[in-house]
Amino acid sequence: MRQLTTLFPSEFLEEHAEELGVVERKGKLQIPVLVWALVFGFAAGESRTLAGFRRSYNSTADEPISPGGFYHRLTPTLAEYLRDLVERGLDEVAVPDAVDAEIDRFRDVMIADGTVLRLHEFLSDEFQARHEEQAGAKLHLLHNATEQTIERIDVTDEKTHDSTLFKTGSWLCDRLILFDLAYFKYRRFALIDENDGYFVSRLKKSANPVITEELREWRGRAIPLEDEQIHDVVDDLSRQYVDVEVEAEFKRGQYEGTQSQDTKRFRVVGVRDEDADDYHLYITNLPREEFLPSDLATLYRCRWEVEVLFWELKTQYELDEFDTTNPVVVEILLYAALLSLLVSRELLDLVTEQADDEIVFPPERWAATFRSHAQLLLHKLGEYLGYSPQPLLERLIEDAQKIHKQRPILQETLATATQPRCEA
Repeated sequence: MRQLTTLFPSEFLEEHAEELGVVERKGKLQIPVLVWALVFGFAAGESRTLAGFRRSYNSTADEPISPGGFYHRLTPTLAEYLRDLVERGLDEVAVPDAVDAEIDRFRDVMIADGTVLRLHEFLSDEFQARHEEQAGAKLHLLHNATEQTIERIDVTDEKTHDSTLFKTGSWLCDRLILFDLAYFKYRRFALIDENDGYFVSRLKKSANPVITEELREWRGRAIPLEDEQIHDVVDDLSRQYVDVEVEAEFKRGQYEGTQSQDTKRFRVVGVRDEDADDYHLYITNLPREEFLPSDLATLYRCRWEVEVLFWELKTQYELDEFDTTNPVVVEILLYAALLSLLVSRELLDLVTEQADDEIVFPPERWAATFRSHAQLLLHKLGEYLGYSPQPLLERLIEDAQKIHKQRPILQETLATATQPRCEA
C-alpha cells in the first residue's frame, strides 16, 4: 500500500483538488477515496457503473455519500483533475519494456498512435464518428520507448485525424519517430528531416514515388528500378530486400496565402514476407550505412508496445464499452481506465521485485489477476489510510433500500400486472 500512496499521496490529491475547485474546502467528499474508488472500481469491471463506483466509495470513506451528491460531483473539473493525475502517473510509472532494437543511436525513440473508442449513439454530437448514427472518441498517445513513459495524451472525437495532433519542431532533433499509416504525409517527413530528426513509417499503397537510385547492387540479371514507380515494379521482384532512394512531390504549408510545390528524397526499404509473398515497405530518412533493411523492420516492431497497451485497455479493461450518454462521464471513465492501468503497472513492478527471478508475469494474466483483486486492494488501501466506513450491515441497508418513491419495485409491478387476471 505504501507504494500506491507514494504514487498518489493523499495530501497531494487533496491539495490539487482544492486548487482546481473539485471540492469545497470543508466539503463532505473525501477526494483520496474518490480517486481510489474510481481506479479500483474501473479495474473490477463488474461494478463499472456510476452506482457501482458510489458503492466502492461508500465501502471505504468515513461517511457515505448519497446518489445525488455523488453524481453532482461528476463535472468537467473532475475530468480535468483526473487527467492531471494521469499525466503525473505517466511521469512516475514505466510501461512494459519490449524494445529489443539497438536504440542508443537516438536521443529518444517515439511512437505516435491512436485508437477508437465506441460510445453511445446519443453522444454523436459531442463525439462525431466517421459513420452516421454512431459516436466515437479517439485516444491519442505519444509514447517514449526509450524512457518507457507516455509523453502526451489527447482525447478527441473519432473524426479528428491523428496527424493533426502531431506537431513538428526543434524537439525532434536526434529523435526517431515511428508512425503508422494514419500519420503518413510527405510534408511531415520533410519537416522531421529538416529539424534533424528521424522517422520510419510504412509506405502507403496509394503513395507511388519515383525511384531515383538503387542503394544496393544485385548480381545477375536483376530488374533495373531507376525511374520506375515503386508500386509498379515491386510485385515483379523476388529479392529478399528492396533498398532504394525515391523522390516525392508534396505541397508546403501556406505562406502569405500561397502554397508551393516541393520535392524531397527519402529512402524506401522493402523486407520480403515469404508467407504472404510480398514486401513490407517502409519509408525513412535513416542512412543505409548505419541501418540495413532488417534493422528498420526490427525498429518498426517497437510500435507493438503501444499496440499492446491499447489491446490491454480494450480487452482486459473493456475501455470502449461505456454505456453512458454524458460526455463528461465518458472523459472521467477514460481517465479512470488509464489510472487503473498505471496503478496495475506500479503493482506489477512491486510483485516482480518480490518474486523469484525466474518467474514470468504475462501481461494478460497479470491484468486479470489485478482486476479480480481490485475490491480487496481498495479495502486494504482504505485500512492503510485510516478510513473508517460504516458497518457492513448499515451499508447493505442503505444501498439496497428503495430510493425513488415513484419507481415501483418488481413485486409491485408483477402484482399490478396479475391483479386483473386474478379478479377475473
